[in-house]
This record gives sequence, structure tokens and C-alpha cells, in this order.
Amino acid sequence: MMCDTSGLALGIVLGKRKNKFLHPIYCATKILNCAQKNYTITKQELLAIVYVFKKFRAYLLGTKVLVHTNHVVLWYLIAKKEVKLRLIRWVLLL
Repeated sequence: MMCDTSGLALGIVLGKRKNKFLHPIYCATKILNCAQKNYTITKQELLAIVYVFKKFRAYLLGTKVLVHTNHVVLWYLIAKKEVKLRLIRWVLLL
């Protein structure tokens, strides 16, 4: 899956890898509400990933999932010891 955010909306592409190429299966967008627009970019990027896992749960259960994102801070966030409660809940969903 590929996720990105613009600060106004989330963009998601769910795909299947075949012969080293990613073939799109489903594309989705979600417009952020007023509160979500005030999130930091890190929170918005993580929100996009959480949104995909919730929306496409039936497709993703029992499969190996590879997440493509351009936000490197998310990997730091997973390894970080002190994180805010909301982010911890979201990371646990992954």
C-alpha cells in the first residue's frame, strides 16, 4: 500500500505485487476534518496508514503488508520510547 497526505486530505493506493510490479487494486481519499488538519505531518501520515488498515481490514487480514510512505519519521516513532497516547494506540494497530 502507498499512503500520503497533503495537509487537506489523505491519499491511499492499495495494490498487489506481481512480477516485481505493484498493480493497483483500490484507490481511496479521505478529506481531513478541522481537528485532523491541525495534526502534525507525522500524525497525518500515521492517520493515513491507520485509515487504510481500518478501511481495508478484510483485504489485509492474513496477508503480508508492505507500507510505502515518504515520511521517514514514522520509523523513528515506532522505535521511540516516549510517545503520546494517541500515537501509541495507532502504532499498536499496525
